[in-house]
Amino acid sequence: MNILNQAQAFGSPGIDPRWTHANKDGVGTAYSTSSRVWFTIWNGIITEIYHPTVDKPQIRDLQYLISDGKSFFHEEKRHLESKVERMWNDGLGYRITNCDRQGRYTIIKEAIADPHLSCILQHTKITGDPEFTSQLQLYALCAPHLHVGGTGNNGYAIEVAGYRILTAEKQGRWIALAATVPFTRLSCGYVGQSDGWTDLADNFRMDWEFGCALDGNLALTGQLNLDDSHEFTLGLAFGTNLHNAVSTLFQSLNIPFEQQKQNYIEQWKRSRQDIKPLENISYDDGKLYHNSISLLLAHEDKTYPGALIASITIPWGETKNDQDQGGYHLVWTRDLVSSVAGLVAAGEKDTAVRSLIYLATSQQEDGGFAQNFWVDGKPYWQGIQLDEVAFPILLARLLYRENVSLNFNIYPMILRAAGYLIRQGPVTQQERWEENSGYSPSTLASNIAALICAAEFVRENGDIATAKFIEEYADFLECHIEDWTVTTEGTLVAGIKQHYIRITPSVINNSQLNENPNQGNILIKNHPPGESAEFPAKEIVDGGFLQLVRYGIRKPDDPIIVNSVKVIDAILKVDTPVGPCWHRYNYDGYGQRKNGEPFIGWGKGRAWPLLTGERGHYELAVGGDVKTYIKAMEGFASDTCLLPEQIWDETDKPDAYMYLGKPTGSAMPLMWPHAEYIKLLRSTDDGRVFDFIPEVANRYLGKRNQCKSLEIWKFNRQINKIKRDYTLRIQALAAFQLHWSQDNWQTIKDTPATSTKLGVHFVDISVYNAQQLISFTFFWIESNKWEKRDYHVVVVD
Repeated sequence: MNILNQAQAFGSPGIDPRWTHANKDGVGTAYSTSSRVWFTIWNGIITEIYHPTVDKPQIRDLQYLISDGKSFFHEEKRHLESKVERMWNDGLGYRITNCDRQGRYTIIKEAIADPHLSCILQHTKITGDPEFTSQLQLYALCAPHLHVGGTGNNGYAIEVAGYRILTAEKQGRWIALAATVPFTRLSCGYVGQSDGWTDLADNFRMDWEFGCALDGNLALTGQLNLDDSHEFTLGLAFGTNLHNAVSTLFQSLNIPFEQQKQNYIEQWKRSRQDIKPLENISYDDGKLYHNSISLLLAHEDKTYPGALIASITIPWGETKNDQDQGGYHLVWTRDLVSSVAGLVAAGEKDTAVRSLIYLATSQQEDGGFAQNFWVDGKPYWQGIQLDEVAFPILLARLLYRENVSLNFNIYPMILRAAGYLIRQGPVTQQERWEENSGYSPSTLASNIAALICAAEFVRENGDIATAKFIEEYADFLECHIEDWTVTTEGTLVAGIKQHYIRITPSVINNSQLNENPNQGNILIKNHPPGESAEFPAKEIVDGGFLQLVRYGIRKPDDPIIVNSVKVIDAILKVDTPVGPCWHRYNYDGYGQRKNGEPFIGWGKGRAWPLLTGERGHYELAVGGDVKTYIKAMEGFASDTCLLPEQIWDETDKPDAYMYLGKPTGSAMPLMWPHAEYIKLLRSTDDGRVFDFIPEVANRYLGKRNQCKSLEIWKFNRQINKIKRDYTLRIQALAAFQLHWSQDNWQTIKDTPATSTKLGVHFVDISVYNAQQLISFTFFWIESNKWEKRDYHVVVVD
C-alpha cells in the first residue's frame, strides 16, 4: 500500500461517534444477490451503508462539502435545501436535488447500487450560474463506521494504478472511495479535530493533507477536480481486503453510469412478474403499493436467503454510539413473517419460501426462537415472546393454503414450535410490544391460531393422537381468553365496564399466577425518572385483541370486541390531517419526548401507522368502509413512499421539526406497516381479511361441539380450583404415574400418564362427579421416586 503522505492526523481518537437520523428519505439496493450492499438517504445525502449483510452498517454518511475557498463553506445536509425523488415506481433508485438557498448553484445526484458489485454509485451534476460555479470547490466527505462501529477505524490516502483514492479499514473490512474525475487533494482525519469538515469550517480552504488516521472515529476528505467537468460519478466500494475493495471500485466506475442505471432498473422490473394488480384499490395510483413491495424485497439479506430485518435504520441514531449495535437491523420472527406475508398478499411467494426454510434452520433446540437475532442466527436480545414462536407455524400454513409446494420438510419445525408453546405457555415473558409479562390477547390469539394450524399439519401427517392433544391445548387457551384478559371493572369509557385490556400481569416460572384481569399493576417502561410508571392493569388498553378477529377466533360483532373497539377509539385514537392513527397503549413511554427531542431512555409513546392498518382490517371484517384507513396510511407515507414506525401526534412543533401526522425520529421505513398496508389492499380486494384462517374459524366460530373444556394444571401453572363441568388435565415434562384421590384420600387411584411426541405427559380427570377436592401427587418413572408433596384442586359449581 503506497500511502501518499506519511503524516498522521492529530486529535486521536476524535469525538464520540454517533449514527444518523432514522427517518430516512430513501433505501436502496440492487435486486441482484451479487451486489451485497444497501444504502440509505436522509436530508439529501447518503447515510448508513450496509455490507456484506443487511444487518451490518459500515458507513455513517457520505456527502459533499462546498466552498469557494474564500467566502463560504456549505455542508450538503445542513446548508442546502434538499428534495429526494424516486426515479422509478418499480425500483429503489433516487434523484437528489440539493440547492443553495440563495439560488447560486444546485447539486443533482442520482444514487443507486452497482447492479452486480458491492459498490454505491452516485452520479453528480453541478448546475447554476457558470461564473459562480466555476469558482466552486467540491469535497467528498465519508465517515467510516466499519464493523458496526465508529471507533477503531483506520484511514489511508493512497495511490493505486496511478489513481489517488481514499480508503479505510477495520478488522479486515475495507472501503475505497474515488470518482470518474480525479482527487486533487486527500486527507484522513479524526472527527471534530482534524477532519475535512473542521478544516474547511475554519477558513473555507483545505489546509490539511494527512496520509493516515489510525484507531479512531474518522472522516475521509477528498477534493474533486472540476476543471474539466461538473458532471461525474462518485463510487464507494467494499471488500474483504484492500485489493478487493479497490478492484471492485474501478470495475464499477469503468461502466458508464447510464448503463449501470439501466441494468439496475431492468433487474428490479424482474421482481414484478407475479405481482397482483392492486393499484385500483389504492388512492395514490399504486405508488405506496409498489414501493412497499420493493422495500420488503430489499430488506432480505443476500448471504442468508430468507432473513428479512425489521428496518434498515437505527431509531434515533443521532443519539446512539457503538454500544447500541442492534438498531432495527435485526430479525424478529414477528416482523419477518409479517413482511413475507405482505409479499404473498401481493403475489410474490418465493421470498416467503426462503424465509420459512431460514426460520426452520434458526429455530432453537427447545423449539423456541430468540427474541431477535442477527441474520446469521446469533441471538441479540434474550426475551421470550410466545407469539414469535407461533408466527413461523402461521407462515407455513399460509404457504400451504397458497398451494406452495416444498421439498424441504417443515414438519419437525412445526412439531417443535407447537411443543414449545404448550410447555412454556400460557404466560408470555413479553408480548408483542416487548415490555411486559402476562396474559396478552394478541399473544393468545397467535398461539391459538398457530396451534390449530399445527394440529392440521400433524393430522395430515397421520398422527391423530398428537393432533387431538394440540387442538385440546388450543381449546384450553381459547376458553380462558375472556377470563384472563377482559376486565369487568372498566373505567376508561363511561358505560363500558367489560373490555379487553393490554395484558394481565403474571410472571413466568411463578407457579401461582395472577389470572384476574381486574387485579394487578403493570410497570410501564420508558417513563421519565421520578415519574410514576405503575398503573392498574385493568386501565391499560391496546388493540391487540383485534388479532382474535383477524385469525377467526372471535366474531367482529362479538359484544366484548365491539365494546373494546369503542374503548381504544376513545383512548388511543388520534386524528391527523390525513386520517386516524392509534397509539400502542395508553401511558406508553416509547417515542419522541414531549418537547420533540429524541427518545433517550424515556419519552412519550406516539401513534403507529401500522395500527391504522390493523384497525382497517377490523373495519373490513365488521362490514365497514375501509377507504379512510387506506388513504390514511398513504397519507402517513413520505414523498418517497416510506412508512414510519411512529408519527407526531400533537400540534406542530416546527422548532423540533415535528408536524402532526408526519414521521418522528424512531424508524422510517419500518417493514411491518408496509406489509400491513399491502395486506389491507389485498383484503379489500378479496372482500375478507387476508390473515383470516378458515381452520381456526371453523373450530371457534361454528357450533363449537368439537371443543373440549379443559383446565390444565402444570408445574408453571398450579391452579387451585376448577369448574365442575371441566376436565382437569395434569401435565408434566417427564413420565409419571398420578397417585390421586377425589375424596380426601379415602379411595386412591393410580393412573399412568399418556405420553406425547411434544415432550409432555398428561392424565385427564373428569370432575363432574367429584366431591369438593381433588388431591394428587406424582411418582416419577425414570428416577423411580415420589414427588414428596401433595397438590390440591378445589371443585367449584
